Amino acid sequence: MGRLLAGGMAALLLVAGGLFWWQGRADTAPVPQLASAPPPPPQIEPLPQGDPDAVGDAPPMPGEASPQSREQKRFVRYDRNRDGVITRVEMLGSRTKAFKALDKDGDNLLSFEEWAAATADRFGVADGDKDGKLTPAEFAATAPKLAVKAKCKC
Repeated sequence: MGRLLAGGMAALLLVAGGLFWWQGRADTAPVPQLASAPPPPPQIEPLPQGDPDAVGDAPPMPGEASPQSREQKRFVRYDRNRDGVITRVEMLGSRTKAFKALDKDGDNLLSFEEWAAATADRFGVADGDKDGKLTPAEFAATAPKLAVKAKCKC
């Protein structure tokens, strides 16, 4: 048992010595020197100062979105293929989020009849010229009415 332990220790010492020798040879390689001088430090520009006489000037407020741009965004959301018109398939595809409202019998399962009846009626009302497509003007008529928020009674 002693000879086995001594042989293992000798093997570990030889491996460690070999690693030290190998690392020592790697460090002795000459390092190429660069002849160029280090770049000069960058110039620091002073920060612009505000007008000390202008006290209390608030920055300009961002503009609010117009209702038309909001409608254009809503139209683009429905117009999946970006061809400028909304087809019946595109209009019906967006109604999946209104699942709970369309589930009339409350069984948490939406039958095709429940779903198609509500969305087909809405599309039919919006399609004024009955061509099966919604133009941007026709689509604007389907905009949800904005609820008026009650003022805070603080």
